[in-house]
Amino acid sequence: MGIKVVATNRKARHDYEILETMEAGIVLTGTEIKSVREGKVSLKEGFAIIKNGEVWLMDVNIAPYRHGHRDNHEPRRPRKLLLHRREIDRLQGKIQEKGWTLIPLKMYLKNNRAKVELALVRGKKKYDKRRDIAKRDAQRELQRALKGYR
Repeated sequence: MGIKVVATNRKARHDYEILETMEAGIVLTGTEIKSVREGKVSLKEGFAIIKNGEVWLMDVNIAPYRHGHRDNHEPRRPRKLLLHRREIDRLQGKIQEKGWTLIPLKMYLKNNRAKVELALVRGKKKYDKRRDIAKRDAQRELQRALKGYR
């Protein structure tokens, strides 16, 4: 079947230094998976927490299914993520270090199952963001100069 990317968190690479990524399954209700298949997902303010040995995805907005009825889902409800116990334990240890957190980078459908790419991140300082922008601008100028040279 393949992979179909449904939503990406483009701001994450600007705001955070990505240390490690992993794939996690996500527990969804019937109307939620239908909305995900339509691409009605926003990962912008999303993050993950570990509570009672389980990983929960918080503040991810999955819009209500347009053909749903009174049993439609709550758009911002916490959703359980499916990871192996040793992965959760390793993440728990790393998150307790200062300034590390879990955020979703993208949500996609893999073999008709919804998956989330989680990233272990550290927040960037303002000067890091400015340095990255300057580096990207310099690279863009170099590419323009090389293109004009040819």
